[in-house]
Amino acid sequence: MPKALSTQPTHDAALIASFSKQLIQWHKKHGRHGLPWQSITDPYAVWVSEIMLQQTQVATVLERYPKMMKRFPSVVHLARANIDEILAEWSGLGYYSRARNLHACAKQVVTQYQGKFPSDPMALEGLSGIGRSTAGAIAAFAFQARAPILDANVKRVLARLFGISGALQEKKVTDSLWQLATELLPRSPQHMPVYTQALMDFGATWCTAKQPVCLTQKAPCPFEGSCQAKALDQVLAIPKKEIKKKSPQFACAVGVLTHGNTVLLQKRPAKAIWGGLWSLPESPWQAQTAIDLSSTVQAESLTGEQLIGLILPNLSSKKTPALFGGLVRTGMGIKHIFSHRVLQIQTYEMALNAKAKKELDRSIGSTENQFIWAELDTLEQYGLPQPIRLLLEGRNPARGGAESDQYTNAAPIALKSSS
Repeated sequence: MPKALSTQPTHDAALIASFSKQLIQWHKKHGRHGLPWQSITDPYAVWVSEIMLQQTQVATVLERYPKMMKRFPSVVHLARANIDEILAEWSGLGYYSRARNLHACAKQVVTQYQGKFPSDPMALEGLSGIGRSTAGAIAAFAFQARAPILDANVKRVLARLFGISGALQEKKVTDSLWQLATELLPRSPQHMPVYTQALMDFGATWCTAKQPVCLTQKAPCPFEGSCQAKALDQVLAIPKKEIKKKSPQFACAVGVLTHGNTVLLQKRPAKAIWGGLWSLPESPWQAQTAIDLSSTVQAESLTGEQLIGLILPNLSSKKTPALFGGLVRTGMGIKHIFSHRVLQIQTYEMALNAKAKKELDRSIGSTENQFIWAELDTLEQYGLPQPIRLLLEGRNPARGGAESDQYTNAAPIALKSSS
């Protein structure tokens, strides 16, 4: 029978005094080594890795980080880059606000700090996209500053070790964890880089959410004898889990308007989901409580006029007979899973001849900076949402893609993304 949880954290003085030393010893044998962002002191390189690692698996960052650093080798290069270049390099990583914050932060460092990152964690925290934990990591790795970190993995480790009940979102819980994170820091600044890495690794690989080593018994945990969650038989109950609400579902229609080997892309609003990325023109998202078979979005066929009215409503009132007369094909359906919502996308395809393209270009002329005809074999130049990129790359003959009519009535595909 599990013991009752304590409502107050147990500040084990002995554990606090020995924790950093034990953790560093653990890391020598069991920690992650050889990652491309480890053992570097360049604050720019550290910063880029820390932002990329937020909400992104290490395996993914291992592949993308070297490319990012090659494309933008310094904070000056990043600050001077066009945001479209940065979003193109970030495409597929999700949480695109991180890429926009990277650009904004780089500009701040160049203009406010003459291209050199400040070493003070509080100054770092004042830069775009850098929170307290990220500031602590940058300061520890690049400047050997005695600054704590408290990402999701570290919160779980400390909550279990010291028996802190309550949800991690509660302010009193967060305050207790920050206090502990500060008290546990090694005395010597020179140990900060390895200690910080060890803390991240321990939470990510040993004291995991669902299969910590103390329960799987794959290896002996160095803190098992002093861990309050283990003593209370509450390892999986700490930290307290919040009941997640069911993700709301939305539906939209997307138009694949092509002319030869080009496709029409539209710039998304900066503050929208996929903000600042290039995407296909789409209808407004409709909240879905149940499948509405009569919905225009899910209709089996549309006329050219109906399609333009859906995806480019501001143009629908303009008479463009050549455009409206185009043949519309029903394309593939895509189920795209975000971290906080689900989007059902129905694609519709229309190939435009020269006359129809000319009419469309004239209709969107006043907002031409929001539209571009992109070559299907140059999509890597554009920041595209991952499902749109996969959809369009499948049409690119240079990549062995299929012709558009092979998508008709295809089964929906499931993708997962964070933003």
